[in-house]
Amino acid sequence: MTSDNVYQLRDDLPAPPDDGAARHLSGTALPDLDLPATNGAGVSLAQLTARTVVYCYPRTGRSGEELPPGWNEIPGARGCTPQACAFRDHHNELQRAGAHVYGLSTQSIEDQREVVDRLHLPFPLLSDASYHLCDALRLPTFEVEGMRLLKRLTMIIESGKIDHVFYPVFPPDRHAEEVLNWLGGIRREGA
Repeated sequence: MTSDNVYQLRDDLPAPPDDGAARHLSGTALPDLDLPATNGAGVSLAQLTARTVVYCYPRTGRSGEELPPGWNEIPGARGCTPQACAFRDHHNELQRAGAHVYGLSTQSIEDQREVVDRLHLPFPLLSDASYHLCDALRLPTFEVEGMRLLKRLTMIIESGKIDHVFYPVFPPDRHAEEVLNWLGGIRREGA
């Protein structure tokens, strides 16, 4: 497998450690901030009442675009496109489990629209290019090539609060299944 194939993960990618940077998030109320969405709407996660899965990712590359130097060696950096494809492929199951899905990154809304179109995502991506949500929630980030990017994590949100956090997320291409299994466990407990 070549290192420039954004649709597949290499077998030798380093797993991110649990550095504790997301421990404070469970139970946190979300700030009422409008985030631009690829469907043209503004979305305030604090205003959503339905169970919502928000998977945060560093950045999706474009076909033919060079990855930042050393990208494959940064634990948890590689895998945004396979992760988005997995959430796309499991979208109907996630909806049946009672969850809405959003992806979130610090990329521009223009970059995200390209991703939605290219990957045929059935859910919107949210842009926090201004870092308002990142800073308000103290979301874990890292820097590479002058870009401040989110570390990969997933928040399960219910009624304006973070109910559960997956962090670190690895491997990203199998994470949608992990979320589905967690949601299924919640449904069984509540049945």
